[in-house]
Amino acid sequence: MALGFRLSSELVAGVAVGAGIGWGFDWLLSTSPFGFIVFLLLGFVAGVVNVVRYAGVASGKR
Repeated sequence: MALGFRLSSELVAGVAVGAGIGWGFDWLLSTSPFGFIVFLLLGFVAGVVNVVRYAGVASGKR
């Protein structure tokens, strides 16, 4: 159960941080909603990469 909470929090944190950074860029540069969308997607990708890395699916060896 702890592993499930850890993996879900990694994914949610990645999306939340990406959304926050995107909102900040939009606020500073008045480019709404493009920065929010781009950084939201980047945060999602980062969250998925962290989940896959922590779950041990990717071995890291090539």
